[in-house]
Amino acid sequence: MHEVEIKPTLEQIQWSNCEIGVIIHLDLVIYQPPYRCREHFLDPIPTSVFNPKKLDTDQWLAAAQSLGAKYAILVAKHCTGFSLWPTQAHEYSVKNSPFKNGQGDIVKDFINSCHKYGIRPGIYCSASFNQYFGVENPGRVLDNDPEKQKAYNEVVLTQLTELWSNYGKLFEIWFDGGVIPVSEGGPDIESLLKKLQPDALVFQGPVGTKSLLRWVGNERGIAPEDCSSLYDNRTQNEDGMTENQMLCNKAEIWCPAESDFPNRYAHQSYLGGWFWRENEEHAIMSAEELFNRYLTSVGRNTNMLVGMVINTDGEFPEPDATTFAKAGALIRNTFENPIATGNTKTVTLLADATRAPQYVVLKENIAHGERVTSYTVRAYDADDNQIFTHSGKVISHKRILEIPKETIKVTLEINSSRAEPSLFPIELY
Repeated sequence: MHEVEIKPTLEQIQWSNCEIGVIIHLDLVIYQPPYRCREHFLDPIPTSVFNPKKLDTDQWLAAAQSLGAKYAILVAKHCTGFSLWPTQAHEYSVKNSPFKNGQGDIVKDFINSCHKYGIRPGIYCSASFNQYFGVENPGRVLDNDPEKQKAYNEVVLTQLTELWSNYGKLFEIWFDGGVIPVSEGGPDIESLLKKLQPDALVFQGPVGTKSLLRWVGNERGIAPEDCSSLYDNRTQNEDGMTENQMLCNKAEIWCPAESDFPNRYAHQSYLGGWFWRENEEHAIMSAEELFNRYLTSVGRNTNMLVGMVINTDGEFPEPDATTFAKAGALIRNTFENPIATGNTKTVTLLADATRAPQYVVLKENIAHGERVTSYTVRAYDADDNQIFTHSGKVISHKRILEIPKETIKVTLEINSSRAEPSLFPIELY
């Protein structure tokens, strides 16, 4: 065995400890549904439709807090190109809408609400697709005109400079679809990022970024069973279920996965469930289903990032908010206090325990890296009969396994590792 060289940054450790985040969507598309980006390249939605008269970012963040979110990401500019802050880069923003007579700044309000509720703020600003400027993924102008590309690159850099300079320190920055490198004609985002927000976690950002995050590979909140935080930049399968999970021989960087999904079922609601449309309350995920997504995301060594739809009044709808509160309570009631804590090899339920175990939680001290490469968990009943076995390859920040309620004892065997394992005590919940 040898000492692991690939370790997370302090910011990546803090991010993993957060476990739950939200990503908030508000755009012109909710005022003129149905909307499909590619069909509307020549017909941008007018800014005159944007006037959320009850917009309350405190209400958004209170709902996020009730779910247990420790960080929140605002989609400051999505694919339409409409910007939720009064950008100086162009005229397609809140400053030319009826909202607050053109004096509104939703990014500013969001940041203030994050600080009020003790939630770490993040910003999504797509550099890849922009209907207003005729730009498609991964950030190229439609006719490939070099001068138009140069002009669009300047717009991107101006907007990112505003977002990264005017609103304080950001916890996470989202690049949906990645960015074009400078060598291929893209804007020099990496240098700007290092200058203005060097400590931010960056989702799908430039490869040289200090603290990168990667996409889990789907928008269902379901990570692979063995989802490593080590990454070698090979292309992952789109569905995330055949992702390159164990990268022990070729891993280059620490780059944990984030499991994003909307809180409304994608196949039953507008634009994949990311944006609000009236009369779609039937598509809201139940509290029990959100709890299950916690198990398949956080319980498989990724963070859970839940989408929040904002309606035309500027509010997170009451039925969605109620479900968030119920799901948050369910997660806390289950995992806040263990019913038994052992050592790093075994845990035994006390005879006078008032609750039957349902889950075993395994955790590595990721400050020392991801060391375990193969492990086996076994559960035993009161007669010492083995009633459950699970073999896996990744523990990392957290692994949650459902176990039989008859369990009295759980053991953990480390079959192989990169270096001496650094484990936290086993817990039963």
